[in-house]
Amino acid sequence: MASDKELADFLKSAERRAFKRVAYAIRDDDAALDVVQDSMIRLAEKYADRPAAELPLLFQRIVSNATMDWFRRQKVRNAHVRNFSDFETTDDDGEFNILEALESLDGSPATESAADSVSRAQILLAIEQEIQQLPGRQREAFLLRYWEDFDVAETAQVMGCSEGSVKTHCSRAVHALAKALQAKGIAP
Repeated sequence: MASDKELADFLKSAERRAFKRVAYAIRDDDAALDVVQDSMIRLAEKYADRPAAELPLLFQRIVSNATMDWFRRQKVRNAHVRNFSDFETTDDDGEFNILEALESLDGSPATESAADSVSRAQILLAIEQEIQQLPGRQREAFLLRYWEDFDVAETAQVMGCSEGSVKTHCSRAVHALAKALQAKGIAP
């Protein structure tokens, strides 16, 4: 059984990596933070009686399931309803124009200026962007193997697939990343 300190230390060490992994998957930092926090709470509530050695795999499985649950909820929400209260008024006179509100939602991703970051930060940003472009299973396998530092068997257990599938996904991810980064002029 893991002690309270072991559980707290594990969650503290895994929080940042789990957040990055979920943020790559769902591409929304606020929602990613919610998913990770919910996963941490679920681990603490339901699996605190497990040995400390089992916590990493349990937590990764919980995070994977919570991420899939988030996608399912989003699909249902987006398919049925969009609340008018989600939109803000766009005119100073307080009148609401749905077309103007929808137009303002479409082209609003914030981009980081290259002048504001050093070369190392630019390379890391390029790598993160290419990781986001990977297909979901490849991205998951790549992050578990190389970000979380899980071995092939642990990754297969978390992903619910065979070790051969993990190796295939990782190989394809590494080759795709190498090709994309070389095309951008980033060499190993």
